[in-house]
Amino acid sequence: MADEDSEKTEDPTQKKLDQALEKGDVAKSQEVGTWFVMASGTLVLMAFSSNMGNSLSTTMRGLLANSWQIPVDGMGLRVLYESIGMHLLAAMAVPILILVLAAIAGNIIQHRLVWSVESLSPKLSKISPMEGAKRLFSMQAVANFLKGVVKILVLGGVLTALMWPDRYRIMAMARTDPTAILPVTRSLSLKLMGAVVAIMAVVAVADFLFQYRRWYEKQKMSLRDIKEEFKQSEGDPIVKGKQKQMQQQRSRKRMMTQVPKAAVVITNPTHYAIALQYERGMEAPICVAKGVDAVALKIRAIAEEHRIPTVENPPLARALHATVELDQPIPPEHYKAVAEVIGYVMRLRRAASGLRS
Repeated sequence: MADEDSEKTEDPTQKKLDQALEKGDVAKSQEVGTWFVMASGTLVLMAFSSNMGNSLSTTMRGLLANSWQIPVDGMGLRVLYESIGMHLLAAMAVPILILVLAAIAGNIIQHRLVWSVESLSPKLSKISPMEGAKRLFSMQAVANFLKGVVKILVLGGVLTALMWPDRYRIMAMARTDPTAILPVTRSLSLKLMGAVVAIMAVVAVADFLFQYRRWYEKQKMSLRDIKEEFKQSEGDPIVKGKQKQMQQQRSRKRMMTQVPKAAVVITNPTHYAIALQYERGMEAPICVAKGVDAVALKIRAIAEEHRIPTVENPPLARALHATVELDQPIPPEHYKAVAEVIGYVMRLRRAASGLRS
């Protein structure tokens, strides 16, 4: 029993997962965010590098061509810096926006947005040297180190293999006209970044699956945790049982107060008792009390105390007990049998009245 309570072998409940999300404890891979940023950087280089280069070169040509007219006093330099800054911002606004959106998308795709300040709350464990040493030499730190080494080796090998055929072309760029270097650089950069993005896609998927599995294992619960959560959400079964018992007792007391209103009590003879109320003008008799065994005996005792007629009819008593609810009229299929019983009771009452008169 102690092992069952201490070992976390059960899958986490949805409530446990929601609580972890509210605390900011989510499955997150840094490699996924890195891949989104690198992929968007490659897209920016492909789509906007030419326009950005042309815009910036035009601005710089204008500055160099008119450099002798630019004032160098304090106000003049301020205006110059603001002008250059606006041109740079106009040229790079869309690429920067794409990179920012890619960084956000890298987090959203892994989990839904979380607004939690718990991770920002001060904790002594964050500044404790012992806790820091544990994190530094933990399995996660070792896994991150090995992952970094593998990434460097794989990426270095692939990039070297890609650039090796162009090694003479790269060395010749030192003697090439500067205007011809940019297209070659762009072409080689796209080639490199395309390979990096392809490799990092595999790394990102593998790392996310690893991080998710590690996070899911951390969320697992013991049998005791599940029982405690059930008690918190559903209530203590013992308390609920006592409450239900008290409700049944109160309901039974109310039911017994209705027995004196009955016109007849149909019995089985001791196992079942059904008290029916009927007055002239009613469409059908109404069940005001019913029960079995001890409750049936109590109904019979109250009926005898208030001189309510008791009729033994086992088949009818069992049928009524199974089909009629408290404070509800009897079903139509029992009209005939109950009418015969009530008619019999009324004849007894008339006979008794005649004898007294």
